[in-house]
Amino acid sequence: MAKGVKRDMKRSEEAIDSSIPSSDSKQLSRSKKPKTSPSAAATDDDTRLIGKPVPTDEAIDSSLPSSDSKPSSCSKKPKTTPVAAADDDTRFIGKPVPADQAREKWPHRYESKSRVKVIDPSNGEADGKEIIQAKCHYTKAVIDGVTFDLYDDAFVKAEEGHPDFIARIVEMFETVDKKLYCSAQWFFRAEDTVIKSQAHLIDKRRVFYSEMKDDNPLDSILSKVKIVQLPPNVDLAEKEKALLSYDLYYDMQYSMPVTFTTLQKESSITKSDESSVISGDNSSNGVVEKKKNNKISKPTKIHESKECEMTLLDLYAGCGGMSTGLCYGTNISGVKLVTKWAVDINPHACESLKLNHSETHVRNEAAEDFLSLIKEWEKLCKYFHLLGSHRDENTNMKSEESDSEENEEKPNPSDDEFEVGKLLAVCYGDPNKVNNKKLHFKVRWKGYGPSYDTWEPFDGLSNCMDSIKEFVSKGYQSRLLPLPGDADFICGGPPCQGISGHNRFRNYTDPLKDPKNHQLVVYMDIIDFLKPKFVLMENVCDIVKFADGILGFYAVGRLVSMNYQTRLGIMAAGSYGVPQCRLRVFLWGANTTMNLPQFPLPTHEVVGRGVVPVEFKDCIVGSDVDKSTKLEKSILLGDAISDLPEVTNYNGKDEMEYGGAPKTSYQKYIRMRKQALGKDSSKRKMLYDHRPLELNEDDYARVCQIPKIKGANFRNLPGVKVGTNNKVEWDLSVERVMLPSGKPLVPNYAMTFVGGTSKKPFGRLGMDDVVKTVVGRAEPHNQALLHPNQDRVLTIRENARLQGFPDHYKLSGPVKERYLQIGNAVAFSVSTALGYALGKAVKGVCGSQPLTLPVKFPDCLGQLSSVNQVSQESE
Repeated sequence: MAKGVKRDMKRSEEAIDSSIPSSDSKQLSRSKKPKTSPSAAATDDDTRLIGKPVPTDEAIDSSLPSSDSKPSSCSKKPKTTPVAAADDDTRFIGKPVPADQAREKWPHRYESKSRVKVIDPSNGEADGKEIIQAKCHYTKAVIDGVTFDLYDDAFVKAEEGHPDFIARIVEMFETVDKKLYCSAQWFFRAEDTVIKSQAHLIDKRRVFYSEMKDDNPLDSILSKVKIVQLPPNVDLAEKEKALLSYDLYYDMQYSMPVTFTTLQKESSITKSDESSVISGDNSSNGVVEKKKNNKISKPTKIHESKECEMTLLDLYAGCGGMSTGLCYGTNISGVKLVTKWAVDINPHACESLKLNHSETHVRNEAAEDFLSLIKEWEKLCKYFHLLGSHRDENTNMKSEESDSEENEEKPNPSDDEFEVGKLLAVCYGDPNKVNNKKLHFKVRWKGYGPSYDTWEPFDGLSNCMDSIKEFVSKGYQSRLLPLPGDADFICGGPPCQGISGHNRFRNYTDPLKDPKNHQLVVYMDIIDFLKPKFVLMENVCDIVKFADGILGFYAVGRLVSMNYQTRLGIMAAGSYGVPQCRLRVFLWGANTTMNLPQFPLPTHEVVGRGVVPVEFKDCIVGSDVDKSTKLEKSILLGDAISDLPEVTNYNGKDEMEYGGAPKTSYQKYIRMRKQALGKDSSKRKMLYDHRPLELNEDDYARVCQIPKIKGANFRNLPGVKVGTNNKVEWDLSVERVMLPSGKPLVPNYAMTFVGGTSKKPFGRLGMDDVVKTVVGRAEPHNQALLHPNQDRVLTIRENARLQGFPDHYKLSGPVKERYLQIGNAVAFSVSTALGYALGKAVKGVCGSQPLTLPVKFPDCLGQLSSVNQVSQESE
């Protein structure tokens, strides 16, 4: 069998161009050996050219692509000359398909008497698209003594040095100028797709069906290949049994730009081609019709009830911006999504999440420790014969924080003996800091209070199995930890610091071996273990930019290797109704029984989306939307923050009253109370976290001298002038101004930042600005963060509004930590839109095109309020 072919999507035009034969092109025989020289050929009765040579211009014109050809990722097509009808070595056999049937089935081939028909671009078709015209169609051909039927699968000749292509023969026809052609519908090997360098993750026998076609000379077909369609998630033993009779198999469809979807098979596993219905007296003169088995499956719905309920695990959860928005969005679509579990290594972020989600099991631990823990948890549940037993959904397991003993704490007994009272919590790690990671339980000792609680290793509690069984049984009932199949949905943004531009020691050759990128592997390992119905991964655009996008390819490849349908998209936060650009990559995954969610189309105009590799430019959601589509105007900084009370560098508060009414629609909805969104809250509307990072005296003095003009920055300070190439330089005619501390007013680092070309240091924003991105650090040394008309940086709450967080969302931790939580979060408007798309997929409303949102952000929060109002009244 031929080896895999690299079919690069960017080279589709090359593929078409290279299929045009040249007058001096050399052909390869079926055995891929050079053909004999012309002198030898003259005496060879089996291999010879007959008739007059085809004029070069005719040969070139007749090899143009067919009308239904689609951009293929094939590498260069074979340079072959169409074979004349009189060639006995390659010929059609049997009678032609009856003319009326051929015209009915392939009408685009019979529209002109010229060699090709050129599509008029005014009809909305691709500019310059040409369709080879047919004299007649056939259903059988002989190539090098081998008979090929219509819809056979075959290897198709590639240029020398490249693996052969794999295709299904979907047309056989003679052109009006008597050339023999076939139309090939391509299969993709993993290395032909966006997976590329990570193709080793995929079974070498697995190929992907596609709807991409183009026309090729008949003699480009080399040999038959046996391909079978297998059902998704077929049992390994059944797969191996089926493959005893086949060379390759397929179970998914690949389509542009980065989408893998499930195929549905109507009949059982028997052979690669579908049963035939012959129209006519026999197969030699009738059209062979195929049952359309290669269709996108119609997956099942999770529930048919009026309101579905799903559980969510939020990994690398931060303060919960992604999961909270997802839950809001699914709620709007009529599906109830609950964040059941959340994991993050930052304790302050975990506290913030607990403040806003009392119903969530929040775990402050590393993701790899969480993975080890849930594996050990499954073992314990098996050991105590709990798996599969009934669960009481109303069972609640008290958290260790709320669990307390009524007994007074007692002094240690003189004999130092302790008896286990109860187990409070479980973890996998090294809580006692003794360099020994393993399973631990938190123990409340009998007769002692919380201050005597200790973490004890599991293997040290071997004589306490009754206590362990009680704890595990209660935890199983309350779903303290997820078991395989418990989490309907997993979301998360695994950090990949190894690809950050701030990392001067990035591993360009093998980023996956960089420990700073290991969390991507851990994230996929957790998905592999828990096997959720849906997956959503978020990351920075560097994941598809750094080192030729190897980490992005890995993420897609891992999901496909686990039989998840996948779809990759890039979304700009500003396109969904917040005043920042912020481009992020999102990757959907859905198991083979579910609908793969679409991406939601933009609702707002946005400027400056950022730069992504050419290969991924079509992944920007909404990039191909008709320009006539009406979008709302961009949300500006003033739309989001102009109503907030004035604070200084020193007097911000964690909690205060608004002091005024909202001035814009954005402000009205972003102020909505928790109660309106289905949560408990006090009647009084309060504003949280409206406090800035307190600048030191030197920086505050600098900020006070920056003019309150949009775009003003350190360049406006005395002693600085702008030279050639927009670079700053010292104005030697002005004496350098010093601060009371003795430090210069204009710091040296501002003058040298980005080679002196940057306008960011101590930059002041304007109320009509759209911020590039919300950052996790509030220092103004290398970012434009100054309030338009106040001498300070933007507050935590102002940053939160740029991200679309509702005002009721509280944060915990030191001021710098709260800035970091907001900066690391997914924009609320984006996660809400994605949640709506998920809900529609769950309910079976999921077409082949991106989804149109019914209401823009943050107005959708008002719709969410009414949904909850109806729900509460019905209860």
